[in-house]
Amino acid sequence: MKVIICGAGQVGWQIARHLSGERNDVTVVDSNADLVRRATDSLDVQGIAGFASYPDILDRAGARDADMVIAATHSDEVNMVTCQVAHSVFAVPRKIARLRSQSYLTAIYSDLYRRDHMPIDVVISPEREVAEAALQRLAAPAAFDTETFLEGQAQLLGLHIEEACPVVNTPLRQLTDLFSTLRSIVVGVRREGTLFAPEASDQLFPGDDCYVISHIEDVPRTTEIFGKSQKKTSRVVVVGGGNVGLTVASTLEAQADRIRVKVIERNRKCAERAADALERTIVLNGDGLDASLLAEANIQRADAVLTVTDDDKTNMLAAVRAKSEGCPFSIALINDPTLVPLMDPLGIDAYINPRATTVSSILRHIRHGRVRGVYSIGDAEAEVIEAEVLSTSPIAGERIRDVDFPEGVLVGAVHKGDKVVKPTGSLRIDEGDVIVLFALTADVPEVERLLQVSIDFF
Repeated sequence: MKVIICGAGQVGWQIARHLSGERNDVTVVDSNADLVRRATDSLDVQGIAGFASYPDILDRAGARDADMVIAATHSDEVNMVTCQVAHSVFAVPRKIARLRSQSYLTAIYSDLYRRDHMPIDVVISPEREVAEAALQRLAAPAAFDTETFLEGQAQLLGLHIEEACPVVNTPLRQLTDLFSTLRSIVVGVRREGTLFAPEASDQLFPGDDCYVISHIEDVPRTTEIFGKSQKKTSRVVVVGGGNVGLTVASTLEAQADRIRVKVIERNRKCAERAADALERTIVLNGDGLDASLLAEANIQRADAVLTVTDDDKTNMLAAVRAKSEGCPFSIALINDPTLVPLMDPLGIDAYINPRATTVSSILRHIRHGRVRGVYSIGDAEAEVIEAEVLSTSPIAGERIRDVDFPEGVLVGAVHKGDKVVKPTGSLRIDEGDVIVLFALTADVPEVERLLQVSIDFF
């Protein structure tokens, strides 16, 4: 597949890395020559420095025979014009655009993106993706990280292991024996800053962060076994009333099991806009770091605080302040992955990385055939990959124990027929199965090789 990626920032770079790693013909376009050089130096991609919306630049990038254009520059308008030029001048079959402005995303204007108007096949909204990730975190307060797979039938849970956890100092093999009907697998463990894929003889210790892939029906039992209470979230304080905070608050107040939400927004105009848009949510104008304002928001009675301003440090400090005032659970929006190691010392329970959610969403829309989705863990330390097994894949027809997976790879779930089953060594992987794999970043190329179709498939 020949793909042109417009925008070589973090999102564009990550997408280029994934697609070039699968032997796709990738060209990266950006007006910043340094970003283009970074991409071409570190990835197997071609690079063009220039404005992506210019027809001559797209022509140089190979738009005449491209299969897809992904417009992920910092400008909504550039992304939209790029898709229009790709369609009108070069007849590129598939066009994806990242759009931030809510005005472009309002449902009543969705006709704008029809093929005879502004021909964009898929619109990705980072704010909506982040809001969806925040809602997932609030729905699973026991986990510091979570993502769904297999069309919602399996869930990844990041769980912090504490002293009181019932399964500490227990070999993972023994856990399988103790809970034989539990459809959950520990696929990753972070210990003293190092992430690894555990073996059956490994144990969990207090202070570990473990990643578990569970059947959605077994999530409550899984969190209970790992010493986490599934307390229902009924009161939430949101710090930040911008697009993300507004989307989260409006979704929560529209849910059937009513959740009481209070929003704190520093900018008066933004606060007024949020107050006008929300029906049952109380909006307070002020600083989310102000202890008296947090007290006015009844932070000590809240079940969770969600800090989603446009500043990472403000989000982290507001989460810390809310916890110091009595809130038991905090989620912070963090753009800079180098700040994530500070979460544990500061006592922040969970975080959301907007770049990772946007990349995962774009990849979910462009995957065809074998790889259906990718979720990045930590600072690109590992990936959880959902993939369909094709007849020419080296693993088709093999039992899991007979597949030569690298040490950093574990199978977390298998969708076989109409059921999600727990992977065991004797389980055979057949053509048409969909598998969920945990892979350390260094082992991703080998996973891609195992999932690749041979040339005679075509």
